[in-house]
Amino acid sequence: MSRKTQVAIIGAGPSGLLLGQLLARNGIDNIVLEQRSAEYVLGRIRAGVLEQVAVDMLEQAGVAERMHREGLPHDGIELCFNDQRHRIDLHGLTGKRVMVYGQTEVTRDLMDARRAAALPTVYEAENVRIEGFDTARPRVHYEHGGRRETIECDFIAGCDGFHGVCRASVPAGAITQHEKVYPFGWLGLLSDTPPVNPELIYVNHERGFALCSQRSLTRSRYYLQCSLDDKVENWSDEAFWQELRRRLPAATAAELVTGPSLEKSIAPLRSFVAEPLRFGSLFLAGDAAHIVPPTGAKGLNLAASDVGYLWQALTDHYRGDAKGLDHYSQRALARIWKAERFSWSMTMLMHKFPENGSFGARMQQAELEYLFSSQAAMTALAENYVGLPMA
Repeated sequence: MSRKTQVAIIGAGPSGLLLGQLLARNGIDNIVLEQRSAEYVLGRIRAGVLEQVAVDMLEQAGVAERMHREGLPHDGIELCFNDQRHRIDLHGLTGKRVMVYGQTEVTRDLMDARRAAALPTVYEAENVRIEGFDTARPRVHYEHGGRRETIECDFIAGCDGFHGVCRASVPAGAITQHEKVYPFGWLGLLSDTPPVNPELIYVNHERGFALCSQRSLTRSRYYLQCSLDDKVENWSDEAFWQELRRRLPAATAAELVTGPSLEKSIAPLRSFVAEPLRFGSLFLAGDAAHIVPPTGAKGLNLAASDVGYLWQALTDHYRGDAKGLDHYSQRALARIWKAERFSWSMTMLMHKFPENGSFGARMQQAELEYLFSSQAAMTALAENYVGLPMA
């Protein structure tokens, strides 16, 4: 069976769904294909700090009502070292703030909007294969419900993540991939407990990094730096809470409310960028194009800015102006590399790197002390954290 559309979107994570919603609101037909079930997609636990750019994109997509009702605007963050907490006044330094609203909730809102608009989405699409993206007739082949299907389209948007089929379909000689794998992971725990602090706390400690984050006023997300060969089964809830207390200042640890975990998982950290992002009629966006360590809270936000550039370019194309598509890769990568730099620098600043020895630890200490003695340094960090403007 064959069907036609203007844009075939591979991947029903937030980047694919956001692109589909924005295109549809501009009268551009699209079909979203997803390898997994909708329940699986919603079950993925991800970040929850949104820049103003991401908030703006959700507003333009018409899915921001619940976010504004339930999300938590944050005016600052705290960095902890030497058992002392130091605040970065994001709003005071930049006039901007961030929104704490879980990626799961963003995905749910986009799914609900797509369903309400009766826009075509195929979950559990198997054996997805793309071809002809270097010709005038790109096609997407897949299997669903035991039937072989084909989508004929004008463009393919590869929003299918780091391990997806789209980037893997590009000839090796046509793409350059840059990667740094960090020698540790994050052990995360989600619990229905009130956050230990109204704002996020990033901790540099001799035992390793920690992060006190949140999803709502009653749901918290905490992280501990762990080794890459560690296993979730090695960590009982009580062991996690005990280790978190060790890495927090005593006064903060005393305020920590603990409870049973809703979910625990270990995520490796990497920095990754693919260049370019356009291959004929195939465009990469989101995790298919780049990965950032979560220290800088940039993953979902970079996906949103990719989508913003691509949506604008496709809209201009269907109005008769192809220049946006020609410049998509260059514009998106300029912002991507700046966010990669910030995420890398935050990761290097806040984590324990045993291989760097005492000299590396003292350099972190000096950098943190300088940061909080310099208005300019704090402003630079704040500007990057709230998100650089889209050019």
